[in-house]
Amino acid sequence: MKCYVIPAPKGIESLTLVERPEPTPGPRQVLVRVKATSLNYRDLLTIEAQYARSAPKPDLIPLSDGAGEVVAVGPGVSRVKVGDRVAGCFMQRWFGGAISESAMPSAMGGAIDGMLTELAVLEEEGVVKLPAHLSYEEGATLPCAAVTAWNALVEIGHLKAGDTVQIQGTGGVSIFALQFAKMFGARVIGTSSSAAKAERLKQMGAEAVIDYKATPDWDQEALKLTNGRGADITVEVGGAGTLPRSFMATRLGGSIAVIGLLSGMATLDPMPILRRNLKVQGLYVGSTQMFEAMNRAIEANGLKPVIDKVFPFAEAPAAYRHLKSQKHFGKIVISHA
Repeated sequence: MKCYVIPAPKGIESLTLVERPEPTPGPRQVLVRVKATSLNYRDLLTIEAQYARSAPKPDLIPLSDGAGEVVAVGPGVSRVKVGDRVAGCFMQRWFGGAISESAMPSAMGGAIDGMLTELAVLEEEGVVKLPAHLSYEEGATLPCAAVTAWNALVEIGHLKAGDTVQIQGTGGVSIFALQFAKMFGARVIGTSSSAAKAERLKQMGAEAVIDYKATPDWDQEALKLTNGRGADITVEVGGAGTLPRSFMATRLGGSIAVIGLLSGMATLDPMPILRRNLKVQGLYVGSTQMFEAMNRAIEANGLKPVIDKVFPFAEAPAAYRHLKSQKHFGKIVISHA
């Protein structure tokens, strides 16, 4: 089989196409012929040796997100069968419940090999069936960004109709958060410095989009837009550079799901958390059971992921470069067909 590896993370140019023997699934494992993968900001950090969680293993097969067809199953497998259309789960050993120490070392495309390959062996409980109306390319966008957004809004934020959700930017997590919020009948306020991207957010249902460069005090603008109340749930992808404003843009007793560190790290004043009774929760994607619940909602509502561009397998490095350019809106996909 052909696969891409990162011999040593020295930038996008270190992505190397190699051939390896075809793998065989063991007990309670499945072999998936990967049809499509998608990129996340984490993948760029990994290949540029900026990922804070841990150094990737040598000759890592990158990318956590992929979808394909089950072509073989190992002994004892009962959850899926040959021919099923599936997506791999970000963490191969977090089936349900609270995250555990044993789940952490099973994150694909980082701790273990990922999906930028023709064939992948996955755990039986580390795959979920794709919603019937989604293509492999659309299904490949779900494992990290979509599950993260679902966890932030539904599991942590207990999203309900009539809530206000604050999102930041137009990356994969934020776009899925907008789609899920609208699916639940919630109101969405976004931020973006791009007029074109802001208009697209509004076309997708965002009630208002604040230009955070033209309006640096965007938290005050968010309060005005909610009559001084603030958002019920804030999906925080910026980190230290945006968290202080997220504290003020979120209502008393509201929830902030801390997902990313796009704006860097710094020392933060915890006083707003105390004074505003905020629930500030970090999260690291989600479990297989969350993925399955999300897929049921996606299928019931006919939700379609937003794909910016699809690259062929042979042009995987170009997909990385497009991600780095930050010109995309929604997900960047690699087709393995």
